[in-house]
Amino acid sequence: MNVTAPPKDPLNFICIDFETANSNKNSACEIGIIICHGLEVIESIHFRIRPPTPQFDFHNSKTHGISWADVKNEATFLQVWPKIKALLDKASFFAAHNASFDKSVLKACCAYYEVSMPDSPWVCTLRHIAPKFWPKPKFVPNHQLSTLCRYLGIRLSHHAALSDANAVAQMIFIAKEKGWQPELLKANRATLSMDSPTS
Repeated sequence: MNVTAPPKDPLNFICIDFETANSNKNSACEIGIIICHGLEVIESIHFRIRPPTPQFDFHNSKTHGISWADVKNEATFLQVWPKIKALLDKASFFAAHNASFDKSVLKACCAYYEVSMPDSPWVCTLRHIAPKFWPKPKFVPNHQLSTLCRYLGIRLSHHAALSDANAVAQMIFIAKEKGWQPELLKANRATLSMDSPTS
């Protein structure tokens, strides 16, 4: 007999931000996860990750400040995956700023380590939310995360994964208070483009 899994609570969602060592999407070296229920952050999770990357190939260190020395003794993505997956499986949707990047990093890491990627839909604050509520140039000159955070008064330590993920959560809370409903975006389940190179 087939047992149907209980539906996910539509109020539960997870904001995700990855930092990578280089342009290879499987080179995740940090992940920040903000677990939300309704308009509340209920848990924050942060992992430094040792990527399958030579120590000389940390070209993005100048952006996020993470070097090989910072992660050489950390767990691999595969080792932290059971903890991450247990969290992701509870979400009705995932959210990120420039979600195509973070989705592609998660997909590449899952593929590299041969684990199944969760199939919840993704919401992109860059493409789905910011243009609707804070169109440029009326409100902001651009929709970069740092620009939006300055305008909205959200504290941000940019390119620190947990801070970036928290900023996404705060942006969604503000949008929800303005009437945004994630149910309207279920059609985007598998349609996000993968054309953006950076977060």
